[in-house]
Amino acid sequence: MLDKTDDVSIAAEHWLAQFETALTKPDPVLLETLFHPDSFWRDVLALSWNIQTLNGAEPILHELKTLAAGAAPHDFKIAPGRAAPRRVTRAGTGAIEAIFQFETAQGRGSGILRLIPDADDANRLKAWTLLTALDELKGFEEQLGSARPRGQSYSRDFRGPNWLDLRQASIAYADRDPTVLVVGGGQAGLSIAARCKQLQLDTLIVDREARIGDNWRKRYHALTLHNQVHVNHLPYMPFPANWPVYIPKDKLANWFESYVDAMELNYWTGTEFESGSYNEAKGCWSVVLRRADGSTRTMHPRHVVMATGVSGIPNAPDIPTLKNFTGTILHSSRYSDGEEWKGKTAVVIGTGNSGHDIAQDLNSSGAKVTLVQRSPTLITNIEPSAQLAYAAYSEGTLEDNDLIATSMPLTLAKRSHAMITEQSKIFDQELLDGLARIGFKLDYGEDNTGWQFKYLTRGGGYYFNVGCSDMIMRGEIKLLQFSDIESFVAEGVRMKRGDTLAADLIVLATGYKSQEHLVRKLFGEAVTARVGPIWGFGDGQELRNMYVRTGQPGLWFIAGSLAQCRINSKYLALQIKAIEEGLLPRAIKA
Repeated sequence: MLDKTDDVSIAAEHWLAQFETALTKPDPVLLETLFHPDSFWRDVLALSWNIQTLNGAEPILHELKTLAAGAAPHDFKIAPGRAAPRRVTRAGTGAIEAIFQFETAQGRGSGILRLIPDADDANRLKAWTLLTALDELKGFEEQLGSARPRGQSYSRDFRGPNWLDLRQASIAYADRDPTVLVVGGGQAGLSIAARCKQLQLDTLIVDREARIGDNWRKRYHALTLHNQVHVNHLPYMPFPANWPVYIPKDKLANWFESYVDAMELNYWTGTEFESGSYNEAKGCWSVVLRRADGSTRTMHPRHVVMATGVSGIPNAPDIPTLKNFTGTILHSSRYSDGEEWKGKTAVVIGTGNSGHDIAQDLNSSGAKVTLVQRSPTLITNIEPSAQLAYAAYSEGTLEDNDLIATSMPLTLAKRSHAMITEQSKIFDQELLDGLARIGFKLDYGEDNTGWQFKYLTRGGGYYFNVGCSDMIMRGEIKLLQFSDIESFVAEGVRMKRGDTLAADLIVLATGYKSQEHLVRKLFGEAVTARVGPIWGFGDGQELRNMYVRTGQPGLWFIAGSLAQCRINSKYLALQIKAIEEGLLPRAIKA
């Protein structure tokens, strides 16, 4: 039992009331009684104007005392219309969980409180985890629902511009610059542009592809998403209820086109972002864009958001002797369809999702395929194992589940994923044993944290099995260890044992370079040094330089899955709006 009473609502309401009293009095003695010694506080802009996590009662109390006076948090209450306070198990720990709402001097927010008993204090219920997240800025609320814009009046000017005229003029940018320039038109770019649009920030997306959605449409023929539809919605427009569980890439690409039209997003296709330089005095960028017709346009946005994915430049490693091969060499980003390789022999180097899927596609097209493993790889069946991380999304509302996902601090998220990985091993034992028998090298991520943290730290290194692993075990696709290769020769691969594997095609499924390479290419060394590492975890408990102000004013980064982009685009857009309205400094403090 967590408490003498089963009324979890009373327990949560009591804690929130005491918390508000401790912050508004202020009452440091009372505040010290509210947090478990091993507690976590994740603040997403609400008090700190940062995304940050603190662990331990002492640092949490110090930060709260520092920030509360300026932020003036108040009016804490259980959020009506959302999941009621309840008993849950998170990261293996039983807790009372409550979704609440609150206000600050500048905005309104939502949060999640989790209470557990403190055995060293007579089992008094104390905060184990606390999330405080900004939802909106007072006076700059999104125009949704009853607050929707009226558009053109019912009393119309029949000789004036209609809706289409206004949209075309908005997209053209003939006589103005956007406030926000978004580079990349995939899920990251669409998400942040849609959020900015609702905050009335003039925003332009530029993408080098010829058609909206081509960043998915032009991928290999058989591609579908590896996580399920209910996790993957974009902001404001959920996918239709009749959509398949796993979305085909062309269906998603077409939805992107529909989304841009329905959300009235300004989008330039066939446009390459060539370079950018920042004017400190004016607080804006000078960026050069090359249009599809070869012309260039110089623009001066105040904000540039890089939405080019976890990485934007294909990684084609310098493999000794590979240049000796006289057949076709493709990076996986340039691979599209196996039909042209029917009856040919292919070697695929790399055992992540792309490597496996391309090998399976080639095999299904009638090619003879050998998959080359360079390093141990995490393998898990797409069902049920790969979906365990999203189990919460199968019940409750998307809004609640996004907040729950946001509320989990890094330490507990790792603990949860380690538990999921152990469960996956049990589900996948037959698969894993079979792969080990044929010499496939397996791993389960750093500290056994599974595929999710492989993605968050390196952007790959795992495969969701949709059949390729079974083909490898049956010998339909051959497996080769890179360490067994002596060299590449004109006709293919020479083995250390002396024989030669002939090949017509070598596919490099070797991933992508880090975002720092793209920043260096587009903005130069000085900006790259000011920003520092992007993605992955450093000394803190947050992704580095993602969704927040960076060391380079006016330069932002957003990337990740559809869910990550949907969730974090809100917080990124709120920061840009706050800067534009003078509520937040453009530059972070050194």
